[in-house]
Amino acid sequence: MKRLSITILAIIIGVSFVSLLLMQVFYIRKIYATHKQQFEENVTRSLLDVVHQTEIDEATQFIETTLLVDNSFVNVSNDSVALQHAETNQFFTRRSNKKVPNSLQQAFRDKLQHSLEVVNEVVYNLTYTMSELPLEDRIDFNILDQELKAKLVENGINAKYHYQVLNGNGEVVYQCADYDPYGRDGHVFIVPLFNSDPVQTGQLAVHFPDLTKMETKSFWMFVPSFLFTIILLVTFIITLVIVFRQKKVAEVKNDFINNMTHEFKTPISSISLAAQMLNDDTVKKTDAMMQRLSATIMDETKRLRFQVDKVLQLSLYENQTMRYNIQEIDANELIAGIIHTFALKVERNGGKVFADINAENPFINVDEMHFTNVVFNLMDNAVKYCKPQTPLELKLSTWNEQKLLCIAVKDNGIGMKKDDVKKIFDKFYRVHTGNLHDVKGFGLGLAYVKKIVTDFKGTIQAESELGVGTTFTIKIPVAD
Repeated sequence: MKRLSITILAIIIGVSFVSLLLMQVFYIRKIYATHKQQFEENVTRSLLDVVHQTEIDEATQFIETTLLVDNSFVNVSNDSVALQHAETNQFFTRRSNKKVPNSLQQAFRDKLQHSLEVVNEVVYNLTYTMSELPLEDRIDFNILDQELKAKLVENGINAKYHYQVLNGNGEVVYQCADYDPYGRDGHVFIVPLFNSDPVQTGQLAVHFPDLTKMETKSFWMFVPSFLFTIILLVTFIITLVIVFRQKKVAEVKNDFINNMTHEFKTPISSISLAAQMLNDDTVKKTDAMMQRLSATIMDETKRLRFQVDKVLQLSLYENQTMRYNIQEIDANELIAGIIHTFALKVERNGGKVFADINAENPFINVDEMHFTNVVFNLMDNAVKYCKPQTPLELKLSTWNEQKLLCIAVKDNGIGMKKDDVKKIFDKFYRVHTGNLHDVKGFGLGLAYVKKIVTDFKGTIQAESELGVGTTFTIKIPVAD
């Protein structure tokens, strides 16, 4: 139940972190799109202002030129203005007396109409006369450049830009002195020039060569927030893995303690029972009984010492305090001796040991005691994991591969699943765990075996098939 609660909590927190990350991505994209849209609007507004100002400049220039050249227009305009001024004064003077002659009102209307006709004539000439001129005669490009720069700065845009003026046919009429087409393919801002002209129009095209860099720079503003969220997510995942791993280690250690207690209780109980029989005066102590009791005490004492040594050995090599007495040994001879000693135990359980010791170069540099324990542990595992109704067949082989000595320990036992094969060299791991003590041990034997073989610069691997058997293969460098 506790493990389920931790799992549910982890899922909730994980989903929350992922949701937070997705929200970060969403808002970053949203802000980026808004920033880009605002930039485009500012550029377009600047260009429209420039176009509008260009049209005003053209109209102003036309009117000033007309006033200087056309004297009749000047005289008419001056007369009209003077007359309007005089009559306006007279109109307001008489209006103050509340008596305005109809003739004066009509004269005022006539002059006003005349002024409107003059203005219309000016507008007409501006529209049809100027629109027939080419763009280079209608626009002062120096003023255009100044106004364009001023309007962009006014709208908060200080980026480098290039521009062109195009006629109605799309031909380049003018371009800035330092014009560079780089960046034009990305995004060009185009607004029409003199769009209301009936004859021809033009275009003002502006592009920003550093627009991609600007967009990238704006994106990097959001990177710290995004990275911080990623770091939090990774930290959470690592923490979660550590928590589950520690929980698993705690469960394995509890299993180890249960098995260790069972393993120690069995020999202690046997020794205690033998001691009670020796102290019981009612029990007749024959030579055969005494020999049997002493043998029991001796065997159980050895068994107890062997289990304690396993725990001590594990503690030693975990703390890197193991010291080896390295010497050159004949592995064929060593294994033959182990087989001779171990054969009695196998035969007692109805099994047989087969030897195929054919290595031509059996000499290796190892610690004899620890290497003996390695082979002994592998053979002992074969006995532990044999099939209950099938006689054990245990085979040991040696051979050479290049500069390696290979040792194989093969049995016809119960075998293992593939998942178990991957974990059997882990500390405390046992195929049968929990309160099932049908297979004795702490789960330390194979961890010890791998440690010793690795320290002697060798490798060990296991191949197993459930219901068929297991083969352990050790490869270790031969002595020079």
